[in-house]
Amino acid sequence: MYAKIFNFKFNGVAEAKVAASFISDAFGKLIVAHNMRSLNISIGKCGSLSIQTKFETGDDLKLFEIKANEIFTDLKQTFVYKEDTYAGVYIFNYEAEAIKAEVVAG
Repeated sequence: MYAKIFNFKFNGVAEAKVAASFISDAFGKLIVAHNMRSLNISIGKCGSLSIQTKFETGDDLKLFEIKANEIFTDLKQTFVYKEDTYAGVYIFNYEAEAIKAEVVAG
């Protein structure tokens, strides 16, 4: 599993919220087209924004990076922020599925 992590630091939480909304909408449209396996977006109380993506193949990741750069070009025209990104390979990953396993007698 391949990953791309984006970390942004905005001047405040309000800016991070607006940016998160913009990015979640834009990235959400790329899920199927780029065979995305996972997308997690989180906001920190200090105005940080973290985006974690997962892909099955390196080719999917590379094609996604091209589209992501286009999205971030638009973002850079609107906000001032610090950016840190890196690509990697997942060595260990655990995610519990959100299911309700309740049996109701009736």
